[in-house]
Amino acid sequence: MAKPDQYKTLRVAIVGCGKIADQHVDAIRRIPGSNIVALCDLEPLMARQLGERFGILQCFSDLPRMLEAASPDVVHITTPPQSHYTVARECLDSGAHVYIEKPFTVTAGEADALIQLANRHSLSVTAGHNLQFTPEMLEMRRLVDESFLGGRPVHLESYFSYDLGDASYAKGLLGNQNHWVRKLPGQLLHNIISHGVAKLSEFLDDDLVDIFAVADQSPRLKTVDGERILDELRVLIRDKNGTTGFFCFSTQLKGLNQLHLHGPTGSITIDHSSGSIIRNKHQSDKSYLTYFLPPLRAAREHLRNARINITNFVGQRLHQDFGMKELIERFHNSIRKGSPPPIPYREIILTARIMDEIFSQIYRDRGRQAEDRRQTTDNIKQSEANVSLVTCH
Repeated sequence: MAKPDQYKTLRVAIVGCGKIADQHVDAIRRIPGSNIVALCDLEPLMARQLGERFGILQCFSDLPRMLEAASPDVVHITTPPQSHYTVARECLDSGAHVYIEKPFTVTAGEADALIQLANRHSLSVTAGHNLQFTPEMLEMRRLVDESFLGGRPVHLESYFSYDLGDASYAKGLLGNQNHWVRKLPGQLLHNIISHGVAKLSEFLDDDLVDIFAVADQSPRLKTVDGERILDELRVLIRDKNGTTGFFCFSTQLKGLNQLHLHGPTGSITIDHSSGSIIRNKHQSDKSYLTYFLPPLRAAREHLRNARINITNFVGQRLHQDFGMKELIERFHNSIRKGSPPPIPYREIILTARIMDEIFSQIYRDRGRQAEDRRQTTDNIKQSEANVSLVTCH
């Protein structure tokens, strides 16, 4: 393999030309030294339309042909998750580095196999956990490294909300048995929650002692009779060091997208919706000052965030896709320099392991609950039949 060249212009290809591909093109085009040379989609029209919008000439519907003709240095995979493993494997075997949209793979086994394959080829892979690289998350890591929490986090809380929008989206899933989301082990949750789980994986040990997951449907989803589609999830996690984590996914809690870190002497709250980070250093205030000073400190934190965001907006540095562009740029730079990728492989695999366990629990329990309901219904019907027989006699 050729030596890394930090000044090399990377030849980039995108496989999967749906909605998310537009965001990748926008981000990549703002990264110096990264040039999109080819697009690929099973539906040729999708690739051609994306190419026409952005002036990308080479469009393919056959992956091997694209890899051979375009010879990309790195491939961005933005296809449905079921194809991530096979597409990434083919790209790695061709000699290309791989960026995979979330979820990285369908199972932890696939994630581990891809990472081992990348290592054998001396190539890099990464997961599209772009919310890990927003300005507020970068600031959070600086504070943690500077021991603002007084040590490693003791407790973590990750909240992730998702707006289903028009109920027709849910109806589309329910009405189409072949919809690719329905074929995922975790269905709707599988396609979304890796963003929130990855934030916990960064600070949890690989050796997890406990994972308890419960899930249900929101009232809105129940109205469209989607018994198998779960959209409310709560998870408790504890690792061997005693660090605990809580994850909440909801379609009812609008606009809630936060991470809370609690340490021995301080806490940090990251709010992705407002692009802010609230620092709280634990300190005792005497007498009635405890009612006045903490609210004033919190107000100062909010004003600080407003000032930073205004400054970034005026300076044209406030972009909604900042995290995606930052992650892609760091990944591309790591390829040029031959340095480790921006997301440690340990975190990618741990995120996949946690998701595997969550889906195993909630759908196993869901099956038990459905069976219990059927048994209860059968018992009631049998009782009613017995009562009818007694009455008739």
